[in-house]
Amino acid sequence: MHGLMLPITLTTVGLAALINLWLGIRTIRVRLSDGVALGDGGNSNLLARMRAQANFAEYTPIVLLLIGGIELVRGPSTLLGVAAVVFLIGRLFHPFGMQGRLWPRQLGMITTLTVTALLAGYAIFISHSPEPRAIETPAPTALKG
Repeated sequence: MHGLMLPITLTTVGLAALINLWLGIRTIRVRLSDGVALGDGGNSNLLARMRAQANFAEYTPIVLLLIGGIELVRGPSTLLGVAAVVFLIGRLFHPFGMQGRLWPRQLGMITTLTVTALLAGYAIFISHSPEPRAIETPAPTALKG
């Protein structure tokens, strides 16, 4: 094994990248079908999809950094994995709420904000705890030649 393994972080980043691709494809499809190359062209459906993608881009990077930092210091845990899954589920609900149904948007934002706040608080807490437990990196092995 080479390097440091952060399985929760890597899985979450991979899934977030797929969600981001899906959001981009949804936006591109409306652009192509309605012939809007730049901006929203006054198209409310396109605006909603653009905002859903932008909202994802606004919240996801900081949460990924929090997950990665926590996993780096404390190691992988079931609770961190649950937080990542809840965050991603919330990010999936949000764009459907942007299409006119209010409750999915609200649920998406409530989960996003709650997970962000909890992870931020925990990150601050562990950064000031007397003995943060860092992940041990494997000792380098001699090259066989």
